[in-house]
Formats: sequence, structure tokens, C-alpha cells
Amino acid sequence: MSLNTSPDASASPDALDDLSFAPFTDVAELVRTRRVSPVELTRSMLDRIRRHDGTLNSYAVVLEEAASAAALAAERELDRGVYRGPLHGIPVAVKDLCDVAGVPSAAGTVVRADVVPDTDSTVVRRLREAGAVVLGKLRMTEGAYTDHHPDLPTPLNPWDPDTWAGSSSSGSGVATAAGLCFGSLGSDTGGSIRLPSAANGLTGLKPTWGRVSRHGVFELAASLDHVGPMARSAADCAALLAAIAGRDPLDPTALDAPVPDYLGDLGTPVLPRVGIDPSFSSTFDAPTREALDAVVAVLRGLGWTVSDVRLPDVSGVVADWEAHCGIETALAHEATYPARAGEYGTALTHLIEVGRSRSGIDYQRILQRRRDFTGRLRRFFRDVDLVVVPAVGVASPTTAQITSLATDKPLLEAITKPTSPFNVAGNPTITLPCGFTDRGTPIGFQFVATDLGEPLLLQAAHAFQQVTGFHRAHPVLAG
Repeated sequence: MSLNTSPDASASPDALDDLSFAPFTDVAELVRTRRVSPVELTRSMLDRIRRHDGTLNSYAVVLEEAASAAALAAERELDRGVYRGPLHGIPVAVKDLCDVAGVPSAAGTVVRADVVPDTDSTVVRRLREAGAVVLGKLRMTEGAYTDHHPDLPTPLNPWDPDTWAGSSSSGSGVATAAGLCFGSLGSDTGGSIRLPSAANGLTGLKPTWGRVSRHGVFELAASLDHVGPMARSAADCAALLAAIAGRDPLDPTALDAPVPDYLGDLGTPVLPRVGIDPSFSSTFDAPTREALDAVVAVLRGLGWTVSDVRLPDVSGVVADWEAHCGIETALAHEATYPARAGEYGTALTHLIEVGRSRSGIDYQRILQRRRDFTGRLRRFFRDVDLVVVPAVGVASPTTAQITSLATDKPLLEAITKPTSPFNVAGNPTITLPCGFTDRGTPIGFQFVATDLGEPLLLQAAHAFQQVTGFHRAHPVLAG
């Protein structure tokens, strides 16, 4: 693709459409040097949404007027010599549990359809301050649990409509993979950044718990919820995380730790001690094991030490996760459940009832097992810098395979075995595409680090992506 390099040039519609699948950190340089206009970029993205999202169902709300105005403001700043950084003029979108002032914040439910916040969530405000253009709010499962509300559309995986798009940040995964935004925000309570990132061939970062403010973000389970970026590359995730991370006086649980220069530090050479647990990995299906073997070969080719390790036993916290989440979810919904129980879908109803059925003693036992596992995992990271695990318990499952995910506890545990333990402990992880199934659908894996290990995660992911091309692949859309 070629673009006119004159500062006042307008890119052709076809050239802009070609850019839709590029990492936005590449596009940012075109914006900074005035070879691409934020107004044209936003107009092109809105046109793509009109053409494709009637089939894909990724957007709950498209903010066409507001996005156009934000793009014009970004362009006028460039005219004045003001450049806010790599998100300046870049069209992004947010999961529909992130408050946007004046816009319904339904969180995938019907009981919250009339909830219209007066102010932006902290993450949305910070995206705007970084110069991003917010295109709209993305569909998600009901209340951020496993299933979409039966009265609302379900996003379709752009690689294959019969393949699961992940939950609960399904709209974020679909829109970003389909080139209907350059990056998005998701949330993750048991895997909901990582599952749709893997399913849609994206890079997704679940930060350390508290690294990103949750102010103005509707809860699934407060002590398990994480907010983070979903994008096309580690560099894109670094830029998004830098924009949204940091202390927040409106969220007392947000960490005070300084925010590193995630993007600027990407090129720092790293030689991490990487661990892989053969006994843990052996429990997953053949495509997952083969993909992990290929990942390890790449890492060793980079000169990294990869050793067999033994992760702390995850079985207890995986088995506890549903009840743990359910107890906290019941609290999050106490204003509308059971008073409006008839407006809830089956999956979220099941989870809340699981939570309501547990006693305080039950919860205390869960918390004791949580503290024990978290302590063991922290000690584990004294001897290793990163651990490699699958991103999903079953490689690229079909929609038929996960129809009973909410109520089939063994299936839920199988899918979330490599994800939910790191919500319980709060560790940061990054999910990367690393291969494809025989159906041509993506497979992903995770690097996991110790608390506040995001710089190393991003550096490692960037190094992996410098020698592989999986993150550059994208689905082919009809029309």
C-alpha cells in the first residue's frame, strides 16, 4: 500500500481501508506526520462499521457524531502543532460496562438499559486525554458472565461464525479483529480479555489487579475484575496500557505504583527465565499442546532459557471460582436481583443463585484457599520470570461446544483452567496468537508474570512478535 506523503494529502478510501488491520502504533506515525488525517481515519472506520457490523454484531452503540467531533478536534490540534502521543486521532472502542457520559451503560443486560451515567469512567476519560477517538461501546455477555442475554444480539467471530468469539469481551474481540476499531478495552474476571483475544487472534493484556482503575466500570466480581487493552500487537497494548494505567483518587483500590514507559521500553533486550509446566499442559487438547511446543521452540530460538517447572496446584481455586464470582456478583446486582429476576438470562441467574446459596463460612473457606494459592504463586516467581500457559482450556472451541458453559461446571473449569487462577491471584498476563486450527481459526497462549510485571510481559510479547507473523494475520470479511 502506498500513501501520498504530502503533509496536506488525503489518503484514498481504499488505502484507508487497507490500514484498518494495521497495528495502530504503525498508523500513529502516519497521523503524526500528517500523511493520514484523524477525520479521514474515523470516517473510514465508521464506514466499515456500517458495512460489516450488521452481520458481526460487535457494537452496542456507535457514537458517530461524537467520534466525528473528536476526530476533528484531534486534527485541529495537529494543525496547532499539538500531538498527544500514539493514540492521537486513533479510533478505538470500549466494552459496554465502561461508563461514557450521556450514553446507556447496559453492561450486556436489559435491567440496566436505562442507566445513563453523567460522567466518563476513568479509563474512558484517560483515553480521551491521550487523544483517542471513542467510536462507541461494544457488546458483551450479560453482566460480563458467560452468555449473551437471550434478547440481545450475539457477536460473531469474524474468522468463522461457528467458532466461539469468547466471553465476556466478545464485542471487543470481534470489532478489533474485524478492523472495526484499532483497539479496544475489555474486562477480565475469569478470562474475559484472554478468551476473546485468543478466539479472535488478538493480543490482550490482563494487568495486575489494581494497575488500571475500575471507577465507572460495572462489576461482575469486584475483587476479581481487571480492565485492560485488546489490540493487534504488543506495541498497541503497551500504548493503551500507558494511557489508562495509574493511581486514581476515585478508585481507592487502584495502585499508586508509577506507570512505566511501556511503549518506549519495548525494545529493551530481555533474556527472561521462562517456565513451562509439562504436567499442567498435558491436560489440554492436542492442538493446544502442539501450539505450546511451537512457542517454546521460538523462545529457545530467541536464546531464552525455557525450563520445566511445577506450577502451584490450581485445582482448588479453579473449582472455587464459580462460587467466588457468584457471591460477589450477587452483591453487584442486589438492587435489581431478585426484584427483577424475570429480566435476567439463564446464565447470569444461575451465577447469582450460586452466590446467594453460599454462607459466610463458605466464602471464608474460599478466601483462605485464595490466600494460600496467591502466596504459593508469589514464591513460584522467585525462580522464574515468566511462565507459558494456554490462553483457553480448549483450542478455538466451536459455539456448539460451549452452549452449556454457564451451567456445566466441569466445562467451565476446563475452559478457564489456564485463566481464572490468575484472576484469583491478580497476576498480569498477556495473550498472543501463536497458530491456527485445521479450520483456520486462531489459537493463543499466555505469558504470565509476577505482580506489576507488565513491562517484561510486553517486552517478551514484542520480541515474540518480531520473529513471528501470527499477529499480522486477519480475517477476510465479505463485502
